[in-house]
Amino acid sequence: MLDFTDCPYFWPFCRQPMYAGAMPVIFNATILNGMGVIGYVKDQPLWQPSEDIGNLLSVHFTYSDVIWPWTGYLALHLQVKDEGSQFSGIISGNVTLTIYTPAAHGESSPRSSTCILHMKVKVVPTPVRSKRILWDQYHNIKYPSGYVPRDSLNVHNDILDWHGDHLHTNFHILFNMLRDAEYYIETLGSPLTCFDASNYGTLLMVDLEDEYFDEEIQKLRDDVIHKGLGIAVFAEWYHVDTMVKMTFFDENTRSWWTPITGGANIPAINELLAPFGIALGDKILTGDFSINGEQTHYASGTDIVQFPAGGFLHSFQLQENSKTVQDHIGTLDTESTQGKGKLSSILGVIEAGEGRIAVYGDSNCLDSSHMVTNCYWLLRKILEFTGNRVKDNVLFSEAAQLKFPVFENIHHPSRRTDVNFSTYSTVVGKELICHQDSRFEVWGTKGYGVQPIGTSRKLPEYQMHESSSSPNVTIQIAGSRQDKVERLQRNLSIPNAAKFDDKRDYFGFIGHEEVDIGMLMASQWMIPCFAATAFVECNKNAADEGRGRWLVLIG
Repeated sequence: MLDFTDCPYFWPFCRQPMYAGAMPVIFNATILNGMGVIGYVKDQPLWQPSEDIGNLLSVHFTYSDVIWPWTGYLALHLQVKDEGSQFSGIISGNVTLTIYTPAAHGESSPRSSTCILHMKVKVVPTPVRSKRILWDQYHNIKYPSGYVPRDSLNVHNDILDWHGDHLHTNFHILFNMLRDAEYYIETLGSPLTCFDASNYGTLLMVDLEDEYFDEEIQKLRDDVIHKGLGIAVFAEWYHVDTMVKMTFFDENTRSWWTPITGGANIPAINELLAPFGIALGDKILTGDFSINGEQTHYASGTDIVQFPAGGFLHSFQLQENSKTVQDHIGTLDTESTQGKGKLSSILGVIEAGEGRIAVYGDSNCLDSSHMVTNCYWLLRKILEFTGNRVKDNVLFSEAAQLKFPVFENIHHPSRRTDVNFSTYSTVVGKELICHQDSRFEVWGTKGYGVQPIGTSRKLPEYQMHESSSSPNVTIQIAGSRQDKVERLQRNLSIPNAAKFDDKRDYFGFIGHEEVDIGMLMASQWMIPCFAATAFVECNKNAADEGRGRWLVLIG
């Protein structure tokens, strides 16, 4: 039974009820076919509500064309219809699925079995706009794929950003905090053109590494200036020389690994914020500071180098580590580089047309993986501003207001030219399209009110060598006989999920730093439905595909 009201067993679903106008809730059910090695889904799965009020819940299905070997998937996409915007209560019913398998030797007819999956969800009236937050997950590059380095360079025992960067993994404490504060937070797994800005108070963009379509940049500007959307950006470090020094030879794959971007993709974020006159730099800043008595640790963040007049910009004494010598795995040698800190701008807030923007240069204070001190207090102040137009006296102090625009006379961070980013990106070289994790009405389209600019985004800086068809990285090594070493070949096996456009994330045990790669993230939970010749039962276990055994994932 899928009881979305059962807490804490069904966390995170039980922490937030469903409501009309929200992004669909996606649940992955794994089909285990005990009748034979191969099977098929007979007809479309059926949603049968227990009461008439259950028709307010719209359920779409995607499922395996062929169940082989013995296993397949059934994905449930749940969305409350617009006519249920004022409904409050429980909706329950059954999802019925029939599976058939070709007849075995000596049998005259195919084998068939029916699985019934009981479901129960809680629905509340649609919240007010100021309390609705949209989390941008689409522009996060998921592990395993490219080598995305960790966010805090002071961490010695973790070289990869591999904890998911999702509300249900290393940001799960943040998710619980926002729910405790009575915010409703949804996840956007498609481009920025695939959401209606009039429904949300704040777009929360934390530690993002991917690029942006031109249509996304254009739409976001319109959403802020004309539709009153608030944006909260929490960035990370970006420094090309540091990335190059973090290259290492991986003994497992027998290949060279080099970061495809920094802690965050600052060149891409700068393009997104350029219409508002905001830009981030390439310094790596570390240190402690306080705002109104709240002590905060700044861990390998970046600085703000451009901000418009009329905005409020906050600067603090922080240590710059951009030129610090690093070892072969890129661990920051801070003990030998301590010095007097310099005044750096790291926090800015401004009103832009009908909307509001807040930018902060570090996300480690929201990430539970390597957090030293949290900055939830700062996030709450920012959300009050971006979503509800409430101006905190500290953030909007007269001393922090800019009479003239800030524009540091430096070159803005540039992209690496020796990395084929399209290999890892969901944007570069890809088509702009709303996937099946967006609202039903925009599935397969370019989104809301998009004026087509181009079919895909390209980064012209990277040039593929004619001598190789490999789309990966070329690394130059001084003193080597060959000018080029073998391109990066991971050979990481990623399960096929064509129905989801490979939008799988990876789930880690809550509260732990180590992540089991073989386990799926909570945004696409799994529950096996056993189909047998004599009986059918639904089991609350999920497949650990990496090790071929079953682990309890729900709750």
